[in-house]
Amino acid sequence: MTIAKSKNFISENNLEKLLDSINHSYICGVDEVGRGPLAGPVVAAAVIIPKNLNIDELNDSKKMTKAQRERVFKRIVELSLVFSVGIVNNDKIDRINILRASLLAMEKAVSGLKIKPDVVLVDGMFEIPNLSCKQYPVIGGDAICPAISAASVIAKVTRDKMMEEYQKEYPSFTFANHKGYPTSNHLKELRKFGPTEIHRKTYKPVAELMNQYAIFEISK
Repeated sequence: MTIAKSKNFISENNLEKLLDSINHSYICGVDEVGRGPLAGPVVAAAVIIPKNLNIDELNDSKKMTKAQRERVFKRIVELSLVFSVGIVNNDKIDRINILRASLLAMEKAVSGLKIKPDVVLVDGMFEIPNLSCKQYPVIGGDAICPAISAASVIAKVTRDKMMEEYQKEYPSFTFANHKGYPTSNHLKELRKFGPTEIHRKTYKPVAELMNQYAIFEISK
């Protein structure tokens, strides 16, 4: 997979002009969640929404409360909007790196749509590999493009629920609270209990701890 920053990315200043120029029926927004955590998968979502549809409370998922995200998630489902989720687990992230894993999750999400989009708007500066339809990376798209905002909400709610389930499997870790991100509590848990099967072994805090364990075993 060859990865390069797109030369055709869209900024906030010209997004409105682009949207006005698009006459296609199926405009898809794509975003991912979970690049920064030390544990768990990266999750992407692809959402097709009508061009002029307004969804109450919709925003960049990072700027919304949990209750707002869940209400918007439910609203997207109620409106029967077309959406799909792509998931890449921690083992794959360790093998191919987080950027490639994020783009792979996005590719999976778009490929899983029941309707083929006419154009795809992607949050960030990178194009999704292997798409046959036209696509535009949008800088800060999750805050300025409703289709991408909707995708960010779907991805965030999906991943959060996955991490809540992981807490049941690994009760020593409060995954339901920190969602795998490197908070002080998570780092304390990591030092006390060691990495789980869902931790990303190539991420620095986890890798350093595993290296310490390896040195300890050798010195025994």
